[in-house]
Amino acid sequence: MDVWLCSNGGSFSNLFLLLTLMIFCFCNIVANASFNVSTIRFDEGYSPLFGDGNLVRSPDGKSVRLLLDRFTGSGFISSKMYNHGFFSARIKLPSDYTAGIVVAFYTSNGDVFEKSHDELDFEFLGNIEGKPWRFQTNLYGNGSTNRGREERYRLWFDPTKEFHRYSILWTANIIIFYIDEVPIREVVRNEAMGGDFPSKPMSLYATIWDASNWATSGGKYKVNYKYAPFVSEFKDLVLEGCPSDPIQEVLEPFDCSATITRLNAQDFTTITPERRAAMRNFRQHYMYYSYCYDTLRYSVPPPECVIIPSEKQRFKDSGRLKFGGSHRRRSRRRNRNPSVSLSNQSSM
Repeated sequence: MDVWLCSNGGSFSNLFLLLTLMIFCFCNIVANASFNVSTIRFDEGYSPLFGDGNLVRSPDGKSVRLLLDRFTGSGFISSKMYNHGFFSARIKLPSDYTAGIVVAFYTSNGDVFEKSHDELDFEFLGNIEGKPWRFQTNLYGNGSTNRGREERYRLWFDPTKEFHRYSILWTANIIIFYIDEVPIREVVRNEAMGGDFPSKPMSLYATIWDASNWATSGGKYKVNYKYAPFVSEFKDLVLEGCPSDPIQEVLEPFDCSATITRLNAQDFTTITPERRAAMRNFRQHYMYYSYCYDTLRYSVPPPECVIIPSEKQRFKDSGRLKFGGSHRRRSRRRNRNPSVSLSNQSSM
């Protein structure tokens, strides 16, 4: 929690602390209502992607560690591509000095559709020692990398102390990012988005890599390998969706209706009033950047943006926070598995 901001005492600080504790408790109450999901072992749904020596599976195959050292990062990929689905894992992030490190949990089809790919991201951005992890979500459709739709946030807990569930729901009409069972972002498809709404089958990826050139304070702080190896842990893996071959779909569309009907019947496809209230509280207090409020980038917000006055009032016209926080624009760079070429990935 952002409790360190309350160091001067006084009524304002006490009120801030009380408000933060209330948000923390409210999010935890919602988060404890666990989804009814079926987990799989690593070998049942995933394959190593790169840095094999830095990918360590548990003896029972139910969890995996991804390591970053001075020689390589590491990552894994789902063995199949999916046409919509629910992709989830409980993750614990590296601790101590993590500047320059990115741990990514995302869906993509960039190895098949190199110039027109779709993507849905969780990207966890490391920090200098004593400062909390930050993270961002993003989405791209049909290669729309020049129209980044990123949002950046802080967390109401320390993600290095214990596991938390991070999930991406993707259907034909809606995308929801979850932390535990708290929805933090919802994107509802509308016709004006066109191909910008992800529509082609995607794989699920998890990686840890060196992003010293941009991840922490715009590249000011680099990865310090004195603290290596950096370890991220993944367990309780979930792949719920319709396995699909994108090439075969072009030749003969595959019927996913039964799988999609079953997916839409799950509780995570509905944002209940309690979850919506938790999402609103999270976004009002922990989101420190949203492209929807950045008028320097978009004089007219992209069509999927829903402008919420209580969110907007926190930001200047530039999209930056009125009080504290920062956001540095960066160029699009997606080589999160630098030791593996695209041709090698597609052969896995």
